[in-house]
Amino acid sequence: MVKILAAGLWVCLVTLGAVYFSVHMATAPAEVSEEDARKAKLELVRGEAITIPMIADGSVRGYFLGRISFMMDKEKIKGVELPLTELMTDELFTLLIGNKMVDISNMAAFDVAAFREKIKTDINAHLGEGFVEEVLIEQLDYMSKDDVRATGEGTAKPPAEPVKVIEGDAVGEAAKPAH
Repeated sequence: MVKILAAGLWVCLVTLGAVYFSVHMATAPAEVSEEDARKAKLELVRGEAITIPMIADGSVRGYFLGRISFMMDKEKIKGVELPLTELMTDELFTLLIGNKMVDISNMAAFDVAAFREKIKTDINAHLGEGFVEEVLIEQLDYMSKDDVRATGEGTAKPPAEPVKVIEGDAVGEAAKPAH
């Protein structure tokens, strides 16, 4: 009789221990990596399509077509109206036309990382440090003036493909407008 009682008590203790351990493991907080925690603090602010004329020798030679989005600190942009389209147009015009960061004849020399870092640094200088955490270049293409004219006139010549300055980043659709 004592053996049966001891065996029953043993089964109860093992069962309670197993249930406690299972519940404890199931409700344990999931470990969040540092990268996931950083991304949780960021919000995608989608940029608009921007066309920048390339001017050389007093005339338009072609156009840069661009769309640049930003990963920004959620807390800093809460309730703030950001003039991102205007700032981005100014920044792209400065980098592409003023500083000539892109040489159409030598695309291999283009440094994408330096381009992104320059945009991030300059936009943060305008808005305040820490607003922009990451720059996402969705599109940066170049079309010559002749290709644009041929496409607009509907000539028999097939429309030329724009010159890909860089392959853009894929950006999700759930986004906040830039203004």
